[in-house]
Amino acid sequence: MEMPKPDPAWKRFEKLIGKWELKGRSLDSKEDNITGWSTFEWILDGFFLKMTSEINFNGMTIHSVEIVAYDLDKKTFPANVYSNMSGGVLSYGMDMKNNEFTHTGLGATYKGTLSEDGNTLKGGWRPDKGIPSTAANTYDADMIRIK
Repeated sequence: MEMPKPDPAWKRFEKLIGKWELKGRSLDSKEDNITGWSTFEWILDGFFLKMTSEINFNGMTIHSVEIVAYDLDKKTFPANVYSNMSGGVLSYGMDMKNNEFTHTGLGATYKGTLSEDGNTLKGGWRPDKGIPSTAANTYDADMIRIK
């Protein structure tokens, strides 16, 4: 008997695997007030993607672990986020098409573009349609690969 293999759709995330430094600012700030790091790694033989982050957001340290799955029927990548901001599970989603990365959840969407060399991801979070803009959902955040 042969072990199953992860769906080929996962290949689009390969370019994110590694450790990234994060810097950014809320749109009401004149200087960076968001710093931290994130790592992307395959788990359970490549059937899931794990993103671990530590972010200092305007003086508040946020720790999170995000587990991304692949929904074969919907062809989407739903994610569960566990953080020190909530004792519950937060629902997010993630996708990577060509060099365009999206991350959605809690009424906001991050859209970023990965550089041609794969070492810089530039983008920002914006509220979804109908959601008011706040410092928590409206900010720019760029990541630079460090490993």
